[in-house]
Order: sequence, then C-alpha cells, then structure tokens
Amino acid sequence: MPGYKIISKINNGVFTTHGLLVSLEGIDGCGKTTQVALLQARLEQNQIPFIAVREPGGTAVGEGIRQVLLQSSYSLTAEAELLLYMAARAELSRQVIIPALLKGRLVLCDRFTDSTLAYQGYGAGMDLQWIKQLNRKATAGRLPDLTFLLNLSAEAAAARRGNPPDRMEKKDLRYHRRVQRGYLEIARYEPERVAVLDAAIDAEALGDEIWHRLCKHLEKESQ
Repeated sequence: MPGYKIISKINNGVFTTHGLLVSLEGIDGCGKTTQVALLQARLEQNQIPFIAVREPGGTAVGEGIRQVLLQSSYSLTAEAELLLYMAARAELSRQVIIPALLKGRLVLCDRFTDSTLAYQGYGAGMDLQWIKQLNRKATAGRLPDLTFLLNLSAEAAAARRGNPPDRMEKKDLRYHRRVQRGYLEIARYEPERVAVLDAAIDAEALGDEIWHRLCKHLEKESQ
C-alpha cells in the first residue's frame, strides 16, 4: 500500500501514513460523542485528511440495522444481537473504512470491534473467542491501530445519560459494570493499542489529552 503524505500544522510536520484507524470506546454516557466532535474539529483545524464513522451505522444498511438494535421496544436474542452488529460492521468496513485507509486517510470510529467484545462478550457473557473471530472476518482483519477508552463508572455514566433510554441503555447497572470491567480487561491485554483515559475530568481537558496522544502517535508513525 503506498504511503500518503499528510501536510499538517502539527509542528509544521509532513507525516507519511498508510492509513490510521482510530476508535473511541466506553460505556454509554462516558462522553464519547463529545470527544469525537472535539477531535474532528482538531483534525480539520490541522488539515489532517480523515473521515468519521459511527457504529452501528455509516452505511444505508448499517443505519437500518442501528434502528433495529437500539429500538427499545424490540427483544433480541444475544445471538441475533451479535450477528446484527457484525453485519453492520462488515458493510462499514468494506464500503467505507478499508477504501479510506487505502487512500491513506485517518478513520475515526465512534465505537468499533472492542464494543462487541465489551458488550456482547463481557456484558452478555457470549464466547469471547467466537466474537474475536467474527470481528476479524467482518473487518477483513483490519482492527484499530489506536483506541481511546473513556473510563467512567457505570453509576456516573448512568447519571449522564439522557431520556428516553435506548435498548442497550435500558440494561441494568450490573450489566454496565460488566461492560466497563470488560473494557478494562481489553486494555490490560493490549496496552500498546488501548489508552485508558479518565472520562470524569473536564471535557476540554480530556480532549486535549486525546489530541496530545494522537499527535504523538502520528509523529511516531511518520518516523
């Protein structure tokens, strides 16, 4: 894959990349949406070519699947829920993410593969190895290069969430505690990829920390 020159305002640098896949993760209510918006603004200001996507969603099929998955009146088996997420991910990966990476773009994902491990794996108790295999199939093996995990207690996150809750948000605190612990387990196994950040701090300060870490990663990639 050819390198793509990124002319950026960061330290007047010119970075070479083969495409960078960055994901933001965390339990519902951790402030992810705010941080995605702040990071997009920073990328635009610094003239870094990127696209931003969300999961589930990002394609016509994915957005339709999103409506099914988050509809609070629906009752889904754990297996159906898992496979719907994977279907949306397969569409997004092949139609949007992989083509953007091949062009050397930075792809910013509001949730990606770790969400399924945390929610359907650790949260719902489904087989982690099966989920990992499905993730690799759905993404053609293209997993995140860098992940920011916004760490917040289930209780604090619940207090932040708006009303009415969607189908996932309606699950009890015990479920969300398992999801949070699952995220931390993922980070423990992959410390080089997953940066655990305190989501309880001021949003602007958290945004600065995310930006600082991303800049360091870009500079490292360009060396």
